[in-house]
Amino acid sequence: MKIGIIGGSGFVGTKLIASLQEELGTSTINIDKQQSARYADITHIADVLDKEALTSLLADVDVVVLLAAEHRDDVKPTSLYYDVNVQGMRNTLEAMDANGIKNIVFTSSVAVYGLDKDNPNENTPVDPFNHYGKSKWQAEQVLQEWYKSHADWQIRIVRPTVIFGEDNRGNVFNLLNQIATGKFMMIGKGDNQKSMSYIRNIVAFLVFLIHDQKGGYEVYNYVDKPDFTTNDLVYHTGEILNKPIPTVRIPYWLGLMGGYGFDVLAFVSRKKLNISSVRVKKFCAVTQFDSTKAMSSGFVPPYTMEQGLRRMLEAEFGK
Repeated sequence: MKIGIIGGSGFVGTKLIASLQEELGTSTINIDKQQSARYADITHIADVLDKEALTSLLADVDVVVLLAAEHRDDVKPTSLYYDVNVQGMRNTLEAMDANGIKNIVFTSSVAVYGLDKDNPNENTPVDPFNHYGKSKWQAEQVLQEWYKSHADWQIRIVRPTVIFGEDNRGNVFNLLNQIATGKFMMIGKGDNQKSMSYIRNIVAFLVFLIHDQKGGYEVYNYVDKPDFTTNDLVYHTGEILNKPIPTVRIPYWLGLMGGYGFDVLAFVSRKKLNISSVRVKKFCAVTQFDSTKAMSSGFVPPYTMEQGLRRMLEAEFGK
């Protein structure tokens, strides 16, 4: 089996390639506009917006894994979300069709549900609140429409929640780093549920879907259980690192006002800052999602949430 990963030079793609390279009888290529720091030998530099390049590079591929996306909160211009996430999907499907490839695994996002939803499952109506979520949903709609005339395809959509793990430098790492360095301040009460996914588990699920031969069109939320509250996450982190638990709390309204202030500062300075109103909203929001379908598919996560958190903290902070 030959697997083509589009957008595999990032965090998830690097871990996925590592896992696939351990399998006998499997070969992998990575197509990305950025060079892979670890897998330059199998990486081909190309943009998901270049359909001609995709068509050429996907020759002889059996399964495509589409990871490429614009996902940061502060992408400018906002049209890039739709160019990359939506038009990139169209280009990928047409390149696959030209090569007779009928099997795709696409990483969407739980961002399609919006904020503060009541444990949504795959049948919950979508309600994205930002351009990232809207563009991911539009990409899914492209797939839905495509499947109507390509019923012999195998389409797997994964909507992961926030992913954490070794080598990640996203929001979870920033939170853990603040706790580890004593710079953390809680915004709000901290009792909001936070669904998360450990990197080695989500990669294992992607590999599981790559080898799934049932056919058809399926959508899966991916979440590792149990869900932690923000207070739980702070407590477990402090306990594992043997750090005092921060006690300073900022009311939500005050934290949000500060976020708006940083928005203005970012606009004036034309710089991307680590604090914004969107990030404050996301930090304080309930982000809890149902993953019953994924966990009933025959897949068994190799690590528990506690094991994943401990592995990340030990790798990143030497504890």
